Amino acid sequence: MELQNLSNGNYHDAAAPVEGGIPPEEEKFLPHKSDGSSPQFTDFEGKTSFGMSVFNLSNAIMGSGVLGLSYAMSNTGIVFFLILLTCIACLSCYSVHLLLRSAGVVGIRAYEQLGLRAFGHPGKIVAGIAITLHNIGAMSSYLFIVKSELPLVIQAFLDQTSSSGEWYMNGNYLIMIVSICIIFPLALMKHLGYLGYTSGFSISCMVFFLSAVIYKKFKIACPLEVFGNHSVNAVFMEDTCTAKYFTINQETAYTIPILAFAFVCHPEVLPIYTELSNPTKRRMQNIGNVSILGMFTMYFFTAIFGYLTFFGNTEAELLHTYSKVDPLDTLILCVRLAVLVAVTLTVPVVLFPIRRALLELLFPGRPFNWIRHIAIALCLLCVVNLLVILVPNIRDIFGISGATTAPFLIFILPGLFYIRIIPTDHEPMNSRPKIQAACFTALGFIFMTMSLTFIVLDWMSGEKRNLGGH
Repeated sequence: MELQNLSNGNYHDAAAPVEGGIPPEEEKFLPHKSDGSSPQFTDFEGKTSFGMSVFNLSNAIMGSGVLGLSYAMSNTGIVFFLILLTCIACLSCYSVHLLLRSAGVVGIRAYEQLGLRAFGHPGKIVAGIAITLHNIGAMSSYLFIVKSELPLVIQAFLDQTSSSGEWYMNGNYLIMIVSICIIFPLALMKHLGYLGYTSGFSISCMVFFLSAVIYKKFKIACPLEVFGNHSVNAVFMEDTCTAKYFTINQETAYTIPILAFAFVCHPEVLPIYTELSNPTKRRMQNIGNVSILGMFTMYFFTAIFGYLTFFGNTEAELLHTYSKVDPLDTLILCVRLAVLVAVTLTVPVVLFPIRRALLELLFPGRPFNWIRHIAIALCLLCVVNLLVILVPNIRDIFGISGATTAPFLIFILPGLFYIRIIPTDHEPMNSRPKIQAACFTALGFIFMTMSLTFIVLDWMSGEKRNLGGH
């Protein structure tokens, strides 16, 4: 799940001294002064181990996007999906490299502060807005899961195989109740002390989810009668239950945004870097590579086993597809409960950095005020609830957020930061690293433009779609 941005301290923009003879990848992120006094850019030493840093960054990468990966594979085919997944993972690693190189030059430990250093106050505002909108998209996807899955959990506890139409089976009412009774009180805390427990529980839930997806692949037979395949001829049945390796259709436009949404962790890289013991760029890059590789593996297994269970009938939210087979399945009910608890507890975690960014943009330098603290949380929850009620499909949340804020955070801003922050006397504009960073930024604009264009065309076409939600 999304990790709370830990960069709540003061920031300093002084340039970091680079000691001669030290390779760039071995430079300290927060180097000590030569006289042995305290670190120049922070007042504490990082104490987080390599393994715990991998855990924290993996938790920052993993989110609700994992539930849409099987749907993405069903609209691209196995091989095409694997190619796209590999490309996004590799580009994410390169993006981490750009951020670490930029941060190493100026000693800054927050994504927004890199924007300030690179482009002044407008850069800080753009970075803050991108992070805020992405986190609002993440909050919306979490609450959409509550809207979609909580009615099915209540239905299973009441031993009903279909909705009775009562108000407590309406997802729109349920997300408002959950927001008021659980999320809002947690969002009023001044400090999110339970963050560590939530992070561990979230990863455990997703591992449990993956285990259930793999297990169910060998328990659910194809063709599935619930999808109407039992009365068709053998040729159609064989086609329905055959995996596709390459396929392109109108829904393929959502694949890259879904994958990009699933790999966004870049605002959390620098805070984790700051907390790392012995923080060299090479060490942090290895943490990024291991974390992304781990999530790549988990994402691929989740996608392929989910796809090979339902093939073309896979819905945009994978868990919801299992209710078509057996609404009272005990294992899936346990997975639903675990995921619901995890996403519900994660919404306040995501809300905290949004509120912090809004306070910095709207009320810079102001002391803590309970009225502002409460009002921002209330307004954010109202906006997110309204979005979840109005948006018919979680795929649209993945698509819009993955096609707008994700390219900004992964591709565009890291490339621009690198070009602006790395001194031209070290790397001229025509040097290979600067040209690569420029191409990387251009690639982000291309991804964003193409994805948005295809998504808008899909909306305008008016073709009937499988909504996968209530």
